[in-house]
Amino acid sequence: MTFEIIGQDAEAHLDWLALLDAFRDGHRLPKAEIGDTFLYRAKDTLLSSAAWIDGAGSLVKTANVFPGNPGKGLPMINGAVNLYDDAGGSLAALLDFHLVTKWKTAGDSLLGAAQLARKDSEVILIVGAGTVGHSLRQAYGALFPKARYLIWNRSPEKAETFAAEHPETTAAVNLEAAVKEADIITSATMSTEPILHGDWLRPGQHVDLIGAYRPDMREMDDAGLRRATLHVDSRNTTIGHIGEIQIPLAAGTITEGDIRADFYDIDAGAMARQNDEEITLFKNGGGAHLDLMASRYILSAWQARGG
Repeated sequence: MTFEIIGQDAEAHLDWLALLDAFRDGHRLPKAEIGDTFLYRAKDTLLSSAAWIDGAGSLVKTANVFPGNPGKGLPMINGAVNLYDDAGGSLAALLDFHLVTKWKTAGDSLLGAAQLARKDSEVILIVGAGTVGHSLRQAYGALFPKARYLIWNRSPEKAETFAAEHPETTAAVNLEAAVKEADIITSATMSTEPILHGDWLRPGQHVDLIGAYRPDMREMDDAGLRRATLHVDSRNTTIGHIGEIQIPLAAGTITEGDIRADFYDIDAGAMARQNDEEITLFKNGGGAHLDLMASRYILSAWQARGG
């Protein structure tokens, strides 16, 4: 049995816009079968995710999320990714966990923005100066190369460092003011209580929520959910699983019918901005089916690198 071992050096052969095409193609295949298992120890999480797509194969990804690791100089998230062949189920590739996670997570949000944000967006606010924030700066920079970027972080010094590492990026001191200035707000924090407020929003904005992945986590308050049209990457991996959606559902703030579309609705035209004044909100749930699609793209790009 032969299989590819793909590490960080594969990144030189990847392209954000090509990944969006791979995601769209993946959602034209039969709907993914997905199974997630969560285990908790205080604030630590062990997440095992599996996905199977007829025509694309299967994948198992294990993620250990330890929020205290950055204080020790260690990555917050570690794990492993196994990609399996569609025809016979043999191992097709072992992929670097951080590479797959980076491109899946930021690419997920980028596809949401490609479908929902105004094409003339000029100011993009990134909330959270961690690892995902840096990935978002790269990804959004590919789709909106002429945009100006703001970065806000609870620790202002991290925002200053982030801004110094990226062109056309400025540290924001006041979150409310930054939200009001931005055309796109993309948030990747570990918050369990909303830090973004609906009364800060203005017509025409696009909000991209990434950080919440547990049932007790959310980044946007109820007012924001009521003001915006709601979209998710997958109903199956957000409804009943992630606090950003499930908490307001349980409280009756929103209903499942308020979620207009997910990525499987792209070709039907449902995941699209209706007009320039609409406030669109996208929840990035990051299911294992997206890891599978991203891994297939990475494997393909790696195998074609000599072409």
